[in-house]
Amino acid sequence: MTHKRIIGALLIFSLLLLAGCESSQQWGWYVVNPMVHRGRINLMFLLSGIPWTILLTICCVLISNALGFLISLLGLAEQRLPRMLYRAYVEVFRSIPPLVSIFWVYYGLPILIDVGLEPFAAGMIALSLYGSAFMAEIFRGGVQSIDRGQFEAAHTLGLGYLDTMRFVIFPQALRRALPAIGNQLVITLKMTSLVSVIGVSEVLRRGNELAVTEYRPLEIYSIVALQYLVLVLIVSAGVRKLEKRMGSDERQGGRSIAE
Repeated sequence: MTHKRIIGALLIFSLLLLAGCESSQQWGWYVVNPMVHRGRINLMFLLSGIPWTILLTICCVLISNALGFLISLLGLAEQRLPRMLYRAYVEVFRSIPPLVSIFWVYYGLPILIDVGLEPFAAGMIALSLYGSAFMAEIFRGGVQSIDRGQFEAAHTLGLGYLDTMRFVIFPQALRRALPAIGNQLVITLKMTSLVSVIGVSEVLRRGNELAVTEYRPLEIYSIVALQYLVLVLIVSAGVRKLEKRMGSDERQGGRSIAE
């Protein structure tokens, strides 16, 4: 079913492009036509941004997940001070628009720490901090959604706090939070387009550069949109497959220690 959705989405997008081709005065598909030399060069130039987009997405996801998990532990603490620190962190980084964060990290952070930052590193730091605030909320919500009886059952079995969280609570919380984590992954993938403003040669940056030289923004940005569409569909399909394997839908066989 997933493959059919991907194929269907690509067919719809292709039909829209073909419909636009009927008006030759407005469309100039020769700039991205793989049948001609110029078009092949332009397409390869556009596709060369995909590895940078994927690499940036992977780095941001890994960092934001690790940092978000650590921050979520503050929100789960019983003491008031850690919870206040957690709330301050989440509200600050969640409230600042990611584009503003990118500019601030790229231009402001080097002034504060007196260290030059490459555009890729600056974009990775900004998007990771932004994403970690959402991931912290996802992890905290996942843990707090577990019934209190799970803690009591683990205590009855003689498990300590760390073993309870490691073997009982966190696996169930992760399974419940997986759809939200997958959604955040897709959002992070799309937000990587924002780092084009500071010069990272990802998909959108390549499109911007080619549009300036070819003067055919409509055709070029259509290909850019198609690249993001394919990437997001692949990620979404992978997340859904992982959800089925981990049994995220508890109505389809999810089990807990209390059962």
